Amino acid sequence: MGDILKVTINLTVICALAGLILSATWATTDPVRLDMEKQERDQALKGLIPSAEKITPVRKIVIEGKEGEIYKAETGGQPVGYIVESSGRGYSSFIRLLVAVNPDYTVSGVEVLSHAETPGLGDQVGERWFKDQFKGKSPDHLVVIKGETKDDIQAISGATISSKAVTKAVKEAVETLKAESEKGGL
Repeated sequence: MGDILKVTINLTVICALAGLILSATWATTDPVRLDMEKQERDQALKGLIPSAEKITPVRKIVIEGKEGEIYKAETGGQPVGYIVESSGRGYSSFIRLLVAVNPDYTVSGVEVLSHAETPGLGDQVGERWFKDQFKGKSPDHLVVIKGETKDDIQAISGATISSKAVTKAVKEAVETLKAESEKGGL
């Protein structure tokens, strides 16, 4: 009976120490992670509309159950575009992205913030050739096609789910921006 008590006490102490170490590690590294994410987002925002003198958040939104934000890009006090933070459910993760939208509701750029898609397949959603397909597209042409297309979005071979997730997230970003704009206040 005494041995069982000793083992129980030892395991309890070890688990408590491990919990304290994990908590301390998280408390130390989480602010650094959040700061890095903010820096990456700010860099991506400026990269999407480089002509903007000022990019400011204007409204919180929810797309695919994930919180995002609408940003207004201005030059000389006039809006030159908007950027919508959006998300889409990919094959193995949520794909977070920023969508730059022109005042006429066409896409001017897409930047992937984070994903955990399959290496060599779904991770191609972050490659330039895939993201460049969205430029100049209106919501009507944000459709994934398996095969050659110049008018719509060509799916990544072997990663159709990831391709559809990004395309859906971009389309929802444009439609959400349009709906919010029609309500007023943007």
